[in-house]
Amino acid sequence: MMNATLDDESLALLQLNLTSGVGPRLQSLLLARFGNARSIFQATGSQLLSVEGIGPKISSALVAGRDLSDAQTEWNTCREAGVQIQFAGDPDYPASLKEICDPPSVLYIKGTLEPRDLMSVAIVGSRQCSHYGISIAQKFARQLAAAGVTVISGLARGIDGAAHRGALAGGGRTIAVCAPGLAHLYPPDHRDLAGEIIQHGALITESPFHRSAQRGLFPQRNRIISGLAIGVLIVEATRTSGSLHTARHAMEQGRDVFAVPGRIDTVTSEGCHDLIRDGATLVRRVDDLLDVLSPTVKPVKVDQQTQIAVPRELNLNEQERIILNLVDFAPVSIDQILGRCELESARVLSTLTVLEMKRLVRRLPGGHIERVTG
Repeated sequence: MMNATLDDESLALLQLNLTSGVGPRLQSLLLARFGNARSIFQATGSQLLSVEGIGPKISSALVAGRDLSDAQTEWNTCREAGVQIQFAGDPDYPASLKEICDPPSVLYIKGTLEPRDLMSVAIVGSRQCSHYGISIAQKFARQLAAAGVTVISGLARGIDGAAHRGALAGGGRTIAVCAPGLAHLYPPDHRDLAGEIIQHGALITESPFHRSAQRGLFPQRNRIISGLAIGVLIVEATRTSGSLHTARHAMEQGRDVFAVPGRIDTVTSEGCHDLIRDGATLVRRVDDLLDVLSPTVKPVKVDQQTQIAVPRELNLNEQERIILNLVDFAPVSIDQILGRCELESARVLSTLTVLEMKRLVRRLPGGHIERVTG
């Protein structure tokens, strides 16, 4: 539950996000120039005009917002609607978003974000897609969710909707990154789907609560989809599909990019084939994706017993998983592991050898072993 009041700096950040014409790039430039949001609203009109991209209209809007009253109203409205607001400096703000260019200074969240969501894959593609695309998106999302990976997408019709539904069918978590504000879910026919997502993940956006859907918001939100994920999978995309913007953001952010091939004579797969030609990883099954995904920033707890440091750990069988979780991230003696495990020593030792071959543990001098985190 959000507090009833905000400190001055957070209130100023919220007011900045509400100011018409001030998008993520201008927010970054203003914060870099003045040091913090409160100083932006204390600046004179001429000081504001010295910032690249700030003209008389935006300068006047910032000066008019000095009392921060719109921000207080927005805060109260969101509290009543059960929408959380997170700021870039908050401890719970997603760590992966802090790394990207022009990170959202404000996030609106309906539902919950959890530490295990660090282990997440974005699945995106065309709105106008084929039955094949829908089937593949649902299949991959269902299998990823069942393995403990959070599925991220954009709530759009087509591949996005299929990805969310697949994750829900797999009993896992899914996050929808919305372009408009959460009072104006788009498309309207996905309102029921959005309700399910809230129960098993979250809807998030950087748009103010009452901002309606506008064309320019959709490409802008794609950097958040890729920024939240450790990898992005494009299932079906024409050469003009907005999902290719997400792929480009992912490449710039250092995320892994994957693409599913389709028929060579279909327009709906041309974008995917171009990505594969240009270096994206071709995937045919979930294992292809898990084996290649880069490690998370830190180990992620996907349930009470299991910590995941490298996504390929999700491919392990039960015995391998049990023994791996007996190995610490700091060096531990093999004798200690044998003492902790109820299985016979020969099976434990052979399984450790398999885990070493899979590059999940590393043997050290003196009979010690440690888990691999990268």
